[in-house]
Amino acid sequence: MMTILSQTLLDILDELNDSSSHIQASAIISIDGLVMAALIENTVDEDRVGALTTAISDQAGRVAQEMKLGSLQQVLIKAEQGLVLVRRAGEQAVLIVIMEKAAQLGFIFLKCRQSADKIVASGIVKPSPRLGLVYLGRRKDN
Repeated sequence: MMTILSQTLLDILDELNDSSSHIQASAIISIDGLVMAALIENTVDEDRVGALTTAISDQAGRVAQEMKLGSLQQVLIKAEQGLVLVRRAGEQAVLIVIMEKAAQLGFIFLKCRQSADKIVASGIVKPSPRLGLVYLGRRKDN
């Protein structure tokens, strides 16, 4: 059974993926490397992607600090067959987006920033192995 909080994160990813035909997959990963929500092909090991994404984000953040550039915002990886964008989404999560080489980066950077802002605004900060997602924001009663 999917919780409302999990569905909120999946809705954010759905909207992001639908914004460009060049986006192939996306995921929200806690800074601990745990996958909070993902829209990734079944052939990809989500746990491994989560761990590697956290490592990339940590190392890039250290480089930015060492070079006195401030806190890390995003990392772009360009490979032969496509691109991977890793973007901070608050203090507790990162957003990862896999896209085709032909992607319009300016537009996708904008959409990723907006999605990261939505992740932060959701108040969902990290997964808890026993309790599911942890929500620290205020719920809106409709």
